[in-house]
Amino acid sequence: MVMTMEHRGPDNQSVRLYPECHCLLGHARLSIIDLSADANQPMEYQHYAIVFNGEVYNYQEIRADLEKEGHVFQYHSDTEVILHAYQHWGVRCVDRFVGMFAFAILDRRRQELFLARDRAGVKPLYYYEADGVFMFASEIKAFYRHPSFRKQVSRQAVALYFKYGYVPAPLSVFERAYKLMPGHALTYHIPTGQSSDRVYWNVLDFYRQPLLDISYDEAKAGMEQVLRSAFDYRMVADVPVGVFLSGGYDSALLTALLQKDRTERLKTFTIGFEDRQWNEAPAARTLADYLHTDHTEYVCTQEDCKQIIPELPHFYDEPFADNSAVPTILVSQLARRDVKVALSADGGDETFCGYNRYTGLNGVLKYLRMIDGIKSPFLSKAVEAVSHLAPHYTFSREKLEYLARLLQTPRSQRIALTAEGGSYSTLTKSVYDQICPMAYPASDFLLCQDEYHDPLSVAMAMDYINYMPNDILVKVDRAAMSVSLEGRDPLLDHRIVEFAARLPISYKFHNGQTKRIYKDILYQYVPREMMERPKTGFMMPVDSWLQTDLKYLLEDYLSRDALLPAYFHVDKVLKMKDLFYANRLGHETKVIWRILMFQMWHRANA
Repeated sequence: MVMTMEHRGPDNQSVRLYPECHCLLGHARLSIIDLSADANQPMEYQHYAIVFNGEVYNYQEIRADLEKEGHVFQYHSDTEVILHAYQHWGVRCVDRFVGMFAFAILDRRRQELFLARDRAGVKPLYYYEADGVFMFASEIKAFYRHPSFRKQVSRQAVALYFKYGYVPAPLSVFERAYKLMPGHALTYHIPTGQSSDRVYWNVLDFYRQPLLDISYDEAKAGMEQVLRSAFDYRMVADVPVGVFLSGGYDSALLTALLQKDRTERLKTFTIGFEDRQWNEAPAARTLADYLHTDHTEYVCTQEDCKQIIPELPHFYDEPFADNSAVPTILVSQLARRDVKVALSADGGDETFCGYNRYTGLNGVLKYLRMIDGIKSPFLSKAVEAVSHLAPHYTFSREKLEYLARLLQTPRSQRIALTAEGGSYSTLTKSVYDQICPMAYPASDFLLCQDEYHDPLSVAMAMDYINYMPNDILVKVDRAAMSVSLEGRDPLLDHRIVEFAARLPISYKFHNGQTKRIYKDILYQYVPREMMERPKTGFMMPVDSWLQTDLKYLLEDYLSRDALLPAYFHVDKVLKMKDLFYANRLGHETKVIWRILMFQMWHRANA
C-alpha cells in the first residue's frame, strides 16, 4: 500500500506494526524540512506515533512555546512538533498550526487514531471503513492493495461527477470510501470501531462575523501585512523553492513580494501554448523580466498531451475532468528539474472575488429583482417554452432553461442555486439519468444564506468549500506529486481569508472591478498597464486537439463497444460525438471531455 504512493514520497518508505493496537502505520516521505533519517516516519514520542503529509510552517514558534512548557526535542522537523503539540494540547493542537497537512496520530494507550486535514484542504485524506477494517491514505489507489477493499462504484458520486467534473467531498467515487472534509478532524476508537467527526475550522464562520470597521487604506495595509507573512512562511524549506508564474494577478503579487527583499533571483516557471488564445507565457515572461526572476518557460504541444493524458487516471484516482491538469503536470515536470518545492497562487479568486462569473452572478440577481413583480410561474413557463424553440445542444438553450429554473426557485434560495455552478443542461442529464443533488455546501446555504452580508460573499464561500478543494487543489496536488514535487499555496493561509471575509464587499468587488484590494496592492510593485488585459484560465485548447491529433482517444473510448450502458445512453453519446466533430455541440463540448475522462478512469480503475 505504501509503495503505491512512492511518487509522493520517494526518499523513504517505512511501515511499522503496533500489535497491541491491531494497527499498522505506513509512510512514503518526500523530505523537505530536516533531510536526515531522524525525520523519517512513522515517528514516535511517548505512547504516540504519527504519519504526516504536508508542512506546518510555524513549527519553530510552536516548538519555542512548547519548550517553555518543559518539552525537550530530539530532532529538527515539524513532524516532531506536531506530536508534542498533540500530547500537550490534545485535539485542539490543530488550532495553532499554520500550514497544509493531513496526518494521523495513534494513541497506543487509548487505542485511538486521530486524523486531521488542513483548513483549506490542500492535502488529501481518504478513509475507508468496512468489515472491521479501517484504512486511510493520501490517495485511494493505496486501498486497492488491501484484500478488504471493495471497488463498488458510487452512483451518487458518478452523478455529481457529471454535474461538476469532479467528485465533491465527503464522497469518493467508491462506496464506503470518503474524503475527510477540509477543516475536519476524525477520531477512531480501534477496539469498538466507533468514530466521531468534528469541525475545527469553517470559513463560513468568518463570513458570518460583523464586517471590520476600517477604511480602505487601513484594509489594504493590513491585507498586505498578512499576505507577506503567508508568502514568507511558504519559503521555509531545506531544499530549493520555486514559483509557478502565470500572467495573472495572483502569481504576480506572490512573485513580486517574495522577490522584493531577496538578492537571490527567484526561480519561476510557466507553461505556454502554441494557440495564442490560451497562451499566457508572453505575459509571464514580461513579468519575470520586470521582477528580475530566473525564469523558465515551456510550450505545451499536442505530443506532450498524448503522453500525459493516458496517465491521468493513474494519478487522479477518481474521474476528474479539469483539463488544465495536463499543463499543470507539465509545469510541475518543468519545475522539478530545478526545485523540490513550488509555490502556486491558487485561492485568490475565491477569496478576493476574482472569477468573471461573480460579475455575471451580480447581474443575474439584479435582473431577477427587476422582474420579480411579474408572476414568476407564468414567466418561467414562457421562458421554458421559448427555450424549446432554440436548437438542441446550444449555449442559448442551456441559459434559457437555467433562467426558467431560477424563476421557479423561491427568492430565498436563488443566491445559492445561482452561485452553486455545475452543469444542469438537458444534454448532461440525457447522458446520465441519476438524480443529482446539490453538492455541499449549496444545500446548507439554502437554509442559512440570510446570515451573510451579500450574495457575492455566499458565492465565494461556496467556491472556497466546494470548487477549490475538490477541483483546483486536487489538480495541483496530484500533478505536483506525480513528479515528487511539493506544491504550496500561500494564498490559502487561513489568516488571509479570515481577514478578507470580514471586509466590505466593495473592497473586493467595486464598480465591476474584481479583486480590487488585491490589485491595488499589486500596483504598488507592478505597473497597472502591464496587468490590465482579459482574464484567461490555465486551460489547454482541448476541443481542437480532440478533433485532430487526439481524435483517436474519442474513437477508442467513446465507441459503441467501449461506452458503458450502465452509465450512458449510448446512442445519445454517439450523436453527441458526431455533433462535436461537426462543431455543432456549442457550449456542451465540456461534456465530451467529462465522458472521456470517466471512460478512461473506469477502464483503468473500476
